[in-house]
Amino acid sequence: MQHVLALDLKDDPALIAEYEAHHRAVWPEVQAHLRRHGVLEMKIYRLGTRMVMVMHTDDAVYDAARMQAASESDPVLAEWEALMWKFQAPTPWTPAGKKWIELAKVFDFRSPPV
Repeated sequence: MQHVLALDLKDDPALIAEYEAHHRAVWPEVQAHLRRHGVLEMKIYRLGTRMVMVMHTDDAVYDAARMQAASESDPVLAEWEALMWKFQAPTPWTPAGKKWIELAKVFDFRSPPV
């Protein structure tokens, strides 16, 4: 399944550069956590301070709530999340207490096979 989520960054070029540097060297524990919870592929794109994450998951394994709970109970993952929050900010539409928020699909074009 494909999930598309959004989150903002704090509007500070130095913080944005540092955030991107962290994502060029994501901790192995974070990558293992993603794999363990059925994330097959994850990409993050940025325009200004807005970020969009595209995540492909194995539906037989992936459960967003279980993955979140595991993130909070593992000290290394909690440390990563706390570090990332230094750079991140909720979008104006993100409910209180949430970070990444799933986007609603508004268009889906598929070209028929030739």
